[in-house]
Amino acid sequence: MGGFRWLCCFSIQAPSQSPRPQSSSPSPFPPQPTPPGAPPSAWISAAPTSLMATLPYAHVDGSLRALAGQAEGFGRFAIGGLRGPVHYVTSLADGGPGSLREACCMREPLWIVFEVSGTIHLSSYLRVSSYKTIDGRGQRIKLTGKGLQLKECEHVIVCNLEFEGGRGHDVDGIQIKPKSKHIWIDRCSLQDYDDGLIDITRESTDITVSRCHFSNHDKTMLIGADSSHITDRCIRVTIHHCFFDGTIQRHPRLRFGKVHLYNNYTRSWGIYAVCASVEAQILSQCNIYEAGQKKLVFKYMPEKAADRQEVIAGWIRSEGDMFLNGAQPGLLDAGIQSVFHPLEHYPSWTVEPASLALKEVLQVCTGWQAITRPADC
Repeated sequence: MGGFRWLCCFSIQAPSQSPRPQSSSPSPFPPQPTPPGAPPSAWISAAPTSLMATLPYAHVDGSLRALAGQAEGFGRFAIGGLRGPVHYVTSLADGGPGSLREACCMREPLWIVFEVSGTIHLSSYLRVSSYKTIDGRGQRIKLTGKGLQLKECEHVIVCNLEFEGGRGHDVDGIQIKPKSKHIWIDRCSLQDYDDGLIDITRESTDITVSRCHFSNHDKTMLIGADSSHITDRCIRVTIHHCFFDGTIQRHPRLRFGKVHLYNNYTRSWGIYAVCASVEAQILSQCNIYEAGQKKLVFKYMPEKAADRQEVIAGWIRSEGDMFLNGAQPGLLDAGIQSVFHPLEHYPSWTVEPASLALKEVLQVCTGWQAITRPADC
C-alpha cells in the first residue's frame, strides 16, 4: 500500500513511487488519511475550504529547464528540449536564419527561447519536431495566420505564447495529430482561429493542457477525430487550471478517449460547456461552470463507432463541480461507473475545492504572462 500525498487541499492515496517536486508553499494542514477504496467525493468532503486559491507549478520558473517533466496528469513525462542546448530566436520572420520555423525544423533537441518580442505571421503551419521546448517566457510572442502543427512527434513543451487570427480550412492554433505523444501546453492565450484552438486527434495521447486562456472562439477544443477513428481509444488528456472565457462550445468535445478536467473556469458558453461523444470518458473534478444565456453544462452526443452496431454517447462523472448563475449540469447517471479513475494512470495532481477565490485567480493567472525568463542554471 502506498503512502498518502498531500497536494493543496486533498489527500490522495497514491501507489509507492519516487516523489515528485511539490509546491514551494506547503499546506498548513496535515495530511488526512482517506479510507481505502473511498470515492473521489470523499476527498472533496474532507478538504478544508478556508484556503485561498493557489495554482500549481510554483517551482517551474526557478530555472529555465525546471519545466521539463513537471506537467501534471497525462503529459507528465514531457521533457521537451531538456537534453539539448538553448537556441535563441532572433527574428520575427516566418522562416530563414534566426526564425522560430528554422529552430522547430531542426532534428536535435532544443530549448527554444526568444530574444525579440512581436508578431510572427505564419504563411503555413509551423511543424514542430520532437524534443523541443518553445519557451516564450521573458518576451511577448504572438503567432498569427496559421498555427503550430505537432505531427508524429513526441516530447514537446509549448509555454507562454499567444495565438490569434488563424485563417484557412482546418487551421487550428495548435494541431496535434497524428500519433504525437508526451505533450505539454502551458500558459498560452488562444483566440479567433477558423477551426479549433487546440485539436488533439488521430492517436495522439499523453497530453496536458494547463493554465491556458481561451477566448473569442467557437469550436474550442476537439479531442478525437470522428466516429470512424476507433484507434483514438488510446487518447488520454489532462486539462487543468484553464479559463474558457465566453467560447461557444467544446471545452472540450471528446470522442473515445479519457479526459481529466480539474480546477478550470468555464463561463458564458454559447451551446454547451463539455460534450461526451461516442465512448468518451470524462472526469470533471472541482471545476467552475458559470452560465450566461445558455445553461446546459454537459452534453451527450451519441454516435456509432465504426466497429460497433449500437449508437452511444460517452460518460461523464462530476465530482465537486460548482455551478453558477443557473447552470444546469444535465448529467446522466447511466454508465458513470465506466469513467476511469486518475489514480489508475498517475499518482498525484494538485486540486482544490471549486470556489469564488479560485474563479478570481484563474481570470488573472491563465494565458500569456509577463514573467522574466529564468536563468539556465
